[in-house]
Amino acid sequence: MDKEKLIAMGLTEEQAEKVLASLKEGYVSKSIFDEVDVAKKEAEKQIKERDKQLGELKKLKPDELQSEITRLQEENKTAKEKYESDLKELKLNSAIKLAVAGKVHDEDLTASQFDKSKLILGDDGKITGLDEQLKALQDNKKFLFKSTEPTGYTPKDGSTVVKNPFNKDNFNLTEQGKLFKENPALAKELASAAGTTL
Repeated sequence: MDKEKLIAMGLTEEQAEKVLASLKEGYVSKSIFDEVDVAKKEAEKQIKERDKQLGELKKLKPDELQSEITRLQEENKTAKEKYESDLKELKLNSAIKLAVAGKVHDEDLTASQFDKSKLILGDDGKITGLDEQLKALQDNKKFLFKSTEPTGYTPKDGSTVVKNPFNKDNFNLTEQGKLFKENPALAKELASAAGTTL
């Protein structure tokens, strides 16, 4: 939900800002939720694995113990590296999808166009190189992005652009009824422009 959508729904700019501020107070973004969820599941998995390893160590003879500990340390190191790599991938994917959300026709297709090897994930969670790649995609592959031109309609009398509630992009029965009640001539003109007959 963004300010423009709230204003389009009939709120004033001040009301829209208040709504957005109240939403942010108790809101956790999906990307942060996903990161915490993955970390929790990985921690639970590691605890079970370590308990299993300890049980196996108790069964060993003292002379076999050191070699088994070394083997388990190597396995745990490999598992930790894989987890860190997977978490980094998740953070990059979340950041990319967040950057393109609402701007593109297909988030997954657009996200696949980013070169993740050139993205740098900082210790503070910020990603360097994302904005540059996004700008390059907007310039070179415009077809991936939604048009920023208004989807409204300019009435015959030359007045300002109006969102057409009969148009498939802005279809709204409540607005159609309100418009038909307040200005039947404009309602018929807008319906005609959208290919509908009243």
